[in-house]
Amino acid sequence: MAIEAVKAGKHVYVEKPCCHNPREGELLVEAYRKYGKQVQMGNQRRSMNLVRMMVDDIRAGVIGRVFLAKCFYSRKRPPIGVGKEAAVPEGLDWDLWQGPAPRVPYRDNLHPYNWHWFWHWGTGEALNNGVHMMDIARWAMGLDHPVKVSSFGGRWHHVGVDDWECPDTQEILLEFDGGRMITWFGRSTNTFSKGYKGFGILFFGSGGILDYTGGKKYTVLDLDNKVIKTMEPGKASKKVEQTDSRDPGLAERHAENFIEAIRGNEDLASPIDEGHKSTLLGLLGNISLRVGRTLHLNERNGHVLHDAEAMKLWQRVYQPEWEPKV
Repeated sequence: MAIEAVKAGKHVYVEKPCCHNPREGELLVEAYRKYGKQVQMGNQRRSMNLVRMMVDDIRAGVIGRVFLAKCFYSRKRPPIGVGKEAAVPEGLDWDLWQGPAPRVPYRDNLHPYNWHWFWHWGTGEALNNGVHMMDIARWAMGLDHPVKVSSFGGRWHHVGVDDWECPDTQEILLEFDGGRMITWFGRSTNTFSKGYKGFGILFFGSGGILDYTGGKKYTVLDLDNKVIKTMEPGKASKKVEQTDSRDPGLAERHAENFIEAIRGNEDLASPIDEGHKSTLLGLLGNISLRVGRTLHLNERNGHVLHDAEAMKLWQRVYQPEWEPKV
């Protein structure tokens, strides 16, 4: 839809993840560059004042050279059951809903949300939520494409009780040139909150640690775990610095940035060429998981090297006449 809108002369705000597979992301970037329209991905924290301050702190060396970012997310999602073929609900255009995916009969456990957990349409939790934190980590560390990826996991919590295909428990390890790494630990079915909190990033540097809660707070600690400072809107103390408490909601500010970029007053906070790079991190993790091995990558474009089976998952099979074209 995003590619067709850009071709029709429209500016586009596209939700994360921006694509179902890496090739579609490449095509969207190609359309962005060819047609000259603004295309923003909905990774809203890129427009949040506190996150921008945190990224500036990290790049200024507040914890020294950052070599590792550990991202995590947890949720307590129930089983989705075993789907049964059923009549399409009134008001749902099942053909249009399936879009470019090869056609299958309607089942009663797909719409409106559980499609996320089927490879035919979805990309699992790594792209449903993991992309938010992996994007911030990549942005803060000034990274582009990894050189190696490994992923482990599966449908391990609720075993054999439903149709859920994507992992409910997953680790993704992304190694970048120069001895740097981003990891993502996703738990769709367990919200244990100690150690790995529900949603956030731990940045590890040569001079300390930065703990980002995933919301409107981050804390800087030295190598002895002594708190250096905490940034949180609306609070002030000896170790807490007040940020702008008037910062609007994530979605509102990101949408405002998109509109101001169309008007020529601001640069996009998350242009789609950047959004695609972050989306690719989770997609590469999923490919590694599905083929069951570590992948070596071309750091210029993220393509998998010397692994034809893995590169088959770089793109999808399309419903005839639904192939995207730039």
